[in-house]
Formats: sequence, structure tokens, C-alpha cells
Amino acid sequence: MPTTMVNSIKDTFEALIKTIKGTPNSRPKGSVPVEPFDSKAFMENKDDQVIWFGHSTLLLKVDGVKLLIDPVFSDYASPVRFFGPKRYSDKLPAEIEDLPELDAVLISHDHYDHLDYASIRRLRGKAKQFIVPLGVAGHLAKWGVDPDRIIELDWWEEQQLHGLTLISTPARHFSGRGGGARATLWSSWVIVSDQTRIYYSGDSGYGPHFKEIGDKLGPFDLTLIETGQYDEKWANIHMSPEESLQANQDVQGKLMIPIHWGAFTLALHSWTDPVERATRAAELLNTVLVTPRIGETVTIGASEYPSTNWWK
Repeated sequence: MPTTMVNSIKDTFEALIKTIKGTPNSRPKGSVPVEPFDSKAFMENKDDQVIWFGHSTLLLKVDGVKLLIDPVFSDYASPVRFFGPKRYSDKLPAEIEDLPELDAVLISHDHYDHLDYASIRRLRGKAKQFIVPLGVAGHLAKWGVDPDRIIELDWWEEQQLHGLTLISTPARHFSGRGGGARATLWSSWVIVSDQTRIYYSGDSGYGPHFKEIGDKLGPFDLTLIETGQYDEKWANIHMSPEESLQANQDVQGKLMIPIHWGAFTLALHSWTDPVERATRAAELLNTVLVTPRIGETVTIGASEYPSTNWWK
């Protein structure tokens, strides 16, 4: 569907002034709480599980298959180190070298807060495969990933992986790095095992594709949906928290973890606004919202889920 981002000179100037002035509570006053990664427990636990590393980086184990989604382990979500949005936390639950061997890395699109050069370089010896939207393989091959280990998918194409089915599904966004041509695709992802169905939104504005995905592939036991870095000026490519909860309803999600927040400031709202608004919207829609601390394990199918207001 048409997805425009046309801002007038006046809009651009106003946004620049707001950025210079800053937003109250745009960053945590101290470090956010981080749970250290327990590799032994992760490997020995036979249940399906997901661990949020902040923003959109997620470590999953589904039917024993280990997946890492949109790995950004750098301190800055930008093309230049020490410049741009800096990570809130001083440390992560684990470094890449501390993770177990990965069956696959999934990438949603090529923006800097989802596809990180330094992280991909470190993952070359850790991940067996990289599964990406069309065109993204060019970045990875240039950075030293063996092309034979990269699989590119168009929307609605599937890849089998050790009993899992991985499906590239639509999103309403855009792509490109460094001001270059938009020659790569952007995707959401569906992960299906015999017991579990998971939906990962990637970055997306709200649209009818969510209902289409739900009708074709839902319902989902768990959804991981972007719920941050929004603004009325780019509402076509990033959802408000209320739209994120509606998207969860559209794809027929049983419970939802809000992502794309908690690590970097990429918009003019306060850093807690996404989760606070999402919590209120979930109550209105009678949706189970899971709010783990960074690094906290969420077991899919458990009787209880993390729901503390840890950001307060």
C-alpha cells in the first residue's frame, strides 16, 4: 500500500528544534536492570523460550532450534561508533561470544538499529545460517559472511530449518543504509513448530497486512511487536502503542511482548511512553501483555509471565 513520508521544511525545522531542546525523560536516569544470561539453563530447559536483549534483539529457542533476531550488540545504533543513539544499559545480558552456537540469525531489514555491522562480523563463526529479506545478502557477503550460508526470502516464501518453518511476511516500512538506494526488502517473520507459533513484526506501520497474516498463519502463541520510536510525522512506518496492540489482535496473538523500546532513543517521546501506553491499551483490549526485564527468560506456554513495571 502507498507509504509516504513527505515532511515540509516547516515540519523538518520543528522536529530539529524539538531534538535540540530534548524530550523530558528521553533516557533513564540510571542504568536499566539487566538479567545476566544463563547459558546452561537456556540449553537445559526443554521448553520453548525467548529472551529480549532490548530494542528488537531477541534470542529464541523453539523446539530446540536456536534463533537470534535482529542482533545489535553495539553500544550505538548508528553507522559511526561513539556517535548517534547510545544504548541505555552499560552491559547486555551476554556478549555474542557467550551465546551458544546458533542455528540461524534472522534479519528484518537493513536499518542500523536492526542490522549491525560489528555484530554480524562477530556472528560469522557463531551462526550456521543467516536468513534475510531480498537484497540484504549483499550487505552480509560484503562483511565476510559465506554466501552459501545466506538465504534470501521474498514475502510469503518459506524456509525449513530443523523441523521449523520460517516464513517471511509483509511489513509496512522501507529500507536503505547511508542514504543509498532502497534496493533491499523489509519483512516481518513467522516461526512455526509442531507446538508453537510465533510472530515477529520487525518495523512496520499499521495496515491491513496484519489481518492478512493472522488469517493465513495465525493464531499465534506469542507475538513480538514493535511498540516504540513513533511520531505523527512517520506514522506510516512506525506504529503507536495503541496500533501495536491492535496489530496483535489482527494477527490473533494470544500474548504479546512489546519490543523496539528500552535500549535506544530514536524518537521524541519519553523512553517509558511506549510500554506505559501499551499497558493501558492492553487492559482495554483484554490482551495479555508480557513485560520482561532485559535478559529475563520468557517461557512460552507457562502458567505465569513477567508483568512487573520494572521501568518505574
